[in-house]
Amino acid sequence: MLDFSGQVVLVTGAGSPKGIGRTVAHTFARQGAQVVLCDINQAGVEANVREMEEKGWKAYGAVADLCNPDSVKALTEEIVRRYGRIDVLVNNAGLSQKVTVEDMTLEDMERIFRINVFGLFLMTQAVCRVMKKQMYGRIVHLSSVSAKRGGGIFGGAHYSASKAAVLGFSKNLAREISPYGITTNCVCPGLINTDIWKSLPKEQAEAVIAGIPMGRPGETQEVADTIVFLASREASYITGEEIDINGGQHMD
Repeated sequence: MLDFSGQVVLVTGAGSPKGIGRTVAHTFARQGAQVVLCDINQAGVEANVREMEEKGWKAYGAVADLCNPDSVKALTEEIVRRYGRIDVLVNNAGLSQKVTVEDMTLEDMERIFRINVFGLFLMTQAVCRVMKKQMYGRIVHLSSVSAKRGGGIFGGAHYSASKAAVLGFSKNLAREISPYGITTNCVCPGLINTDIWKSLPKEQAEAVIAGIPMGRPGETQEVADTIVFLASREASYITGEEIDINGGQHMD
């Protein structure tokens, strides 16, 4: 069991009742961390925080628009005011849209990149300033198998492109911040058992499963466990990496 006692962990996109962000927050809290759950969905954040507090875990909910620099700045300052530090950032917030390139609009492209790339950049930039003063930090970004294999499950080309941009951003960032004791890595989930997966028509679901050697979708806990390891002190010499979590659907 990895120990996060005394550490402050910020998880974005943590307002879903069954998403990866919720499971990530639970896993960190179970291992002693003070977890800050952030989402634009206030009701979702509050529900997840209440659930965690009922279990006796340390959780705090914050509402923020990650595409707004002032909102990101205020969130970061509030966390530092309350807890004095930020040890881990999990950039989980994201958006997908299934649409063909022919039918895609410029507004579609801008919306996906605004959330999946620009919001991630703003949050990372703000937190890095805190972590550099501490000379310690762990940043884990959520990319996707779609970034590597050109989609094929849910999102369109703009989603794949945005998640590929996350990989390049993280690698360059690693070169900049490693001297400050900060690591930055990506996880690339494939098909994960969430509400989106359950909404697929039976024939489409069966076709997706047929392309996964393990023959099943992944679980949010399997993604969370990988993220928590990358955020641990034990992963101190891993940075600039991208970890596939896809049951063999894509192999580098």
